Amino acid sequence: MGSLRSTYATVTGWGYSQAGSRQGRAASATKASTPVVRHDLRGTSSRRTLRFPTGDRVVVSGLPGSGKSTLIRRVVAVADTVRRIDSQDARERWSALLPRWLPYAVYRPLVRLTHYAGLRAALASGASVIVHDCGSQSWVRNWLGRDSRRRGRAMHLVLLDVPPSAALAGQEQRGRRVSDYAFLRHRRAVRQLLAEAEAGRLPRGCASVVLLDREAAAALRGVAFDQQAERQGAAPSSSEPGALNPSS
Repeated sequence: MGSLRSTYATVTGWGYSQAGSRQGRAASATKASTPVVRHDLRGTSSRRTLRFPTGDRVVVSGLPGSGKSTLIRRVVAVADTVRRIDSQDARERWSALLPRWLPYAVYRPLVRLTHYAGLRAALASGASVIVHDCGSQSWVRNWLGRDSRRRGRAMHLVLLDVPPSAALAGQEQRGRRVSDYAFLRHRRAVRQLLAEAEAGRLPRGCASVVLLDREAAAALRGVAFDQQAERQGAAPSSSEPGALNPSS
């Protein structure tokens, strides 16, 4: 499917711009019927950087093993003004403190508590936030959408469209597999999320969605938050190599 645009977004090359003030964008984002800006990069392999307005929230979602954590760690530069929230980071911190023989199921509640406490603190900090999302917990996306509207910011969804077989292979590679039941639940949730994204039906407060397959995700050069994107509007812009280096 090619790149799509909403009735309130204009397209120039690979970039999107949106008319109106940030207040107008926030008001538009609160309307469930308002179509979101969709940037479908599936089937492409161009090197690019996605830029989002400073202070916005970006949710990276997809199947377990689809490469969400790998993508976030590879393309997002952590700074005082950017918070990276991934439950895997919380799991690794607890794993380092606890005996190796202790099953993960025993301390999973601690991991989740740490993860959501960190997310809450990041949202209250005023920093730009990028969040790992497993796809099956819609309440987290709804929470982020509500918080974004309340603070006058926008939420963006980056959705990895990866075949289940590739996601299972990714789980094998990382040495951690979810149960068959849990994976089936994730497949249903992500399939529904993809269908809703393609139809423009997303959580309130979500201003845009970027669709990536494995090839497009591998080609992604960076994800950054900057004032240039803020001037362009709530939707993300993508640029050719050299236009923006988020790690600089």
